[in-house]
Amino acid sequence: MLLGFRTKLKLNQAQRMLMAQHAGYSRWVYNWGLATKIKLYAEGIKIKTTELKKFYTNHVKPNYLWQSTLSSRVYQFAFRDLDNAYSRFFQGLSKFPRFKKKGRSDSFTIDAGGKLIPIGGTRIKLPFIGWVNTFEGCPQTAVKKITISKQAGDWYISLAFEQEREKPALKAETIGIDLGISDWAYLSNGEIFPSLKPYRQLQKKLSRLQYLNRKKVVGSSNWHKAQLKIARLHRRISNIRRDYLHNMTSYIAKTWSKIAIEDLCVSGMLANRKLSKAVSDQAFYEFRRQLEYKCPLYGSELVIVERFYPSSKTCCNCQDLKQDLTLSDRWFTCNNCGVFLPRDWNASINLARYADGLSVKVCGVVNADVATVKQEVKNSQI
Repeated sequence: MLLGFRTKLKLNQAQRMLMAQHAGYSRWVYNWGLATKIKLYAEGIKIKTTELKKFYTNHVKPNYLWQSTLSSRVYQFAFRDLDNAYSRFFQGLSKFPRFKKKGRSDSFTIDAGGKLIPIGGTRIKLPFIGWVNTFEGCPQTAVKKITISKQAGDWYISLAFEQEREKPALKAETIGIDLGISDWAYLSNGEIFPSLKPYRQLQKKLSRLQYLNRKKVVGSSNWHKAQLKIARLHRRISNIRRDYLHNMTSYIAKTWSKIAIEDLCVSGMLANRKLSKAVSDQAFYEFRRQLEYKCPLYGSELVIVERFYPSSKTCCNCQDLKQDLTLSDRWFTCNNCGVFLPRDWNASINLARYADGLSVKVCGVVNADVATVKQEVKNSQI
């Protein structure tokens, strides 16, 4: 099983400068390659990235002596990144490649010329760069390449390695998950993951920092300090959200053998100006992405329910379809059999039923009064 690992580096000033030089080297080569391909295409010449790399090695690189003091593996991976960017563009997966800007997503990739790089503990020897320390112990393994990136003034190391996994133990059968805004996830067994809303919690502090930065001269020392504070607060918001999602998805993937979620149109939800901020704070796509790689990791099956399946409008008891259900209706009432329960709970039960291929699934709360259902929901929150 291919696993990924990312941790923060503990660097001194000389090492930080060396990392910045390599990131600038990678950025310079990438922008040169992109500008050259655009210029040649305007003249009616199509050139492959491999041919462009050979031309750069033989005719361009010798003219820049400062590049000989840095690792030669960096610019080769820069051309690979450019080739991947063009491939994704022609496949319709992303937009046309853009030029890289200093201070925005600074990163570079290195390897040992085809040899494996031994990794382990809190001290790593990187090719050309030398020994570096990490804040977190790395797994004992060997990798082919390493990517180093900068975020909010700190440098991080990322790597991928293969690891054998033991056969997972027997787990519960099926669970349906309905994602929402007031509650992050509602499970078909009644469990609720409440919403943390990290951006909303730190929004006032973020607005204050941006307000104090409004009149600073762009490029000045005080402007850079303010930008760093804002970037670190954004990183904190992202880390809170990511940690919560990892704990939630790991628990779900380890507990149930079959997991059913909706194929949400997140881009369409973000088009709603009243809900876009709340929807983006929930990170629905990241939730699905983590489940997609964790389910095979822990021996679970992920079922993606079709987008137009009426999970919220269908009664989980008698399968009667309700037509008049708006977004403001948070409780589901069936006019046919009398089921009364939270809207998201009803949807999650229908998703679980869809994954099992069942036509009817009794939820056990038929004709329950409001107080009883609310008490059951409150007791099931985690």
